[in-house]
Amino acid sequence: MDILIKNGRIIDPDTKRDEKADLYIEDGKIADVQPAIRKKAKKVIDARGCYVMPGLIDMHVHLRDPGQTHKEDVETGSKAAAKGGFTTIVAMPNTKPVIDEPTRVSYVINKALQCSPIHVLQTGAITKGQKGEELADLEGMIRAGVPALSEDGKTVMNSHLYLEAMKIAAQYDIPILAHCEDINMANGGCLNDDEVAKKLGLPGISNSVEDVIIARDIFMSFDTGCRLHLCHCSTKNSELMMRNAKEDGQKVTAEVCPHHFTLTSADIKEGNSNFKMNPPLRTKEDVEALKRGLKDDVFDVISTDHAPHRHSEKSGSMRDAPFGIVGLETCVALTISELVKPGVITPMQMAEKMSYNPAKILKLGDRGSLAVGKEADVVIIDPDAEYTIDARTFVSRSKNTPFQGRRVSGEVKYTICGGKIVYEAN
Repeated sequence: MDILIKNGRIIDPDTKRDEKADLYIEDGKIADVQPAIRKKAKKVIDARGCYVMPGLIDMHVHLRDPGQTHKEDVETGSKAAAKGGFTTIVAMPNTKPVIDEPTRVSYVINKALQCSPIHVLQTGAITKGQKGEELADLEGMIRAGVPALSEDGKTVMNSHLYLEAMKIAAQYDIPILAHCEDINMANGGCLNDDEVAKKLGLPGISNSVEDVIIARDIFMSFDTGCRLHLCHCSTKNSELMMRNAKEDGQKVTAEVCPHHFTLTSADIKEGNSNFKMNPPLRTKEDVEALKRGLKDDVFDVISTDHAPHRHSEKSGSMRDAPFGIVGLETCVALTISELVKPGVITPMQMAEKMSYNPAKILKLGDRGSLAVGKEADVVIIDPDAEYTIDARTFVSRSKNTPFQGRRVSGEVKYTICGGKIVYEAN
């Protein structure tokens, strides 16, 4: 179906276009972008007052498929992503069983082809069973189509083993998506190690739990030539180390999640484990450093770390509940409300961090762009639409969010993937 999007603000980092214009989609491709297109189309969308951006790409999603599909699966997760404006998502391998060999990669890819309205990419685990003892079949998974390797949910604590994995990743020029947590230092902590944790009588997770692994990984990536991407950065020192690495010209990129640039440990509501995530919510000083890093392009990507859990799992104590929150359906609104509206980043930077940069990091040729001839992955966002976040409206199978009842600006109106409308707001 041909689609004509009229009167929108086209924001495209690839072509450096930021202007009011029309966009025409034909045969699944971007066919024309001009100030005024007078062609007829089967579907005409009036995008007046809206951003028209390349379809968003989330580099960090937990689909829980296979093994924990009571929380989420490929179908529900990808439909939640479409509602959130995402046309490509990258699934983490910490499923049950772990995605650590080619046939399990193929399972997710084939299931997505059958039931997902968007592109679903699957990462491969670095070690067998994520046990940290023996390398998984990295080359086999790369041949099966993984765009990246990751031990997400865990850190490969054996540095020699990790070095070998980095060498293989460098050989095939694919990135490692690094979860940076010294599990020995974490020692069962559940909140940031600050006055809030002390007040609640709960074990803390210090900044150094994250920082020492970030430092290790940056040095090792420099030695191996591996392209390193740091997941869910949360500390002020992560910003400092990334800034230094960028100044040194190292092949390091990094992401920040909306909960880490929006909330602090002071926002935690006692007894509400929807505020429990890993890394934990940090201090105001950390949040300000993350925002500074996003503003200065020290941090390249905004990802969600979408981590679904059922109510029964998150209704327990803060000490016992699992880490993680859902994020696919709140990411756009939080980014606009907390970063774009206050002027921390521009709409162009938003498009860079949520589409163009992830496409470059993952080498997704046709994606992250609205250039003529590219695949028609497009999101239309009304930045001024205000609403209250209500988890009961989520498409995700799980509703674990700390943002219930929060007033926000920024609503996805349409998501178009491969020239097909896969989500349309009511």
